[in-house]
Amino acid sequence: MAAFVDVVLLITRTLVSLYVLALLLRLLLQVARADFYNPISQALVRVTNPLLRPLQRAMPRLAGIDLAALTLAVALQAAGLALIISLLNHPLPSVVTLLLWSLLGVAGMVLNLYFFAVLAAIVLSWVAPGSHHPAVLLLHQLVQPVMAPFRRLLPPLGGLDLSPILVFLAINVVQVLLRHGAMAVNLPAGLMMGI
Repeated sequence: MAAFVDVVLLITRTLVSLYVLALLLRLLLQVARADFYNPISQALVRVTNPLLRPLQRAMPRLAGIDLAALTLAVALQAAGLALIISLLNHPLPSVVTLLLWSLLGVAGMVLNLYFFAVLAAIVLSWVAPGSHHPAVLLLHQLVQPVMAPFRRLLPPLGGLDLSPILVFLAINVVQVLLRHGAMAVNLPAGLMMGI
């Protein structure tokens, strides 16, 4: 029976994490004003629309941020956590605690998403400079708004871009703060992706 619970936990974590990641990627691409007609953007819209569309009708956008996508990501994270905690036969925390854990998990996922996106952009700039593949274009559109403020901080260094180092440093600082926040709200270690 323990093997069955482990398999259900693995499937639950994977499916919830992937769908929350799709919602967050859709949200971040909207905030970055990435190409909506990119095939990858369209795939994200098709995957997330069934659950997101009804919520979008009820919730307004706030300064270009799709609050429905963010709300759904946090709600799915909370539902997934509740299911995982139930499968582990632990008592469910209060709704407020569950929402705090979910917010921390979503924030951690965003940080991880940007960490790996910046890393992929660096590698692609070496192995496929000037590529016009839809994934590469979308990746650059996603990371440029994050990298731009750091590029303005650094003086020109003859074509050498050190802004990713500052981005990684900023991401690591926020991750440390999130880990301390997770400890403050008694988030069990390893329960959440991103923290």
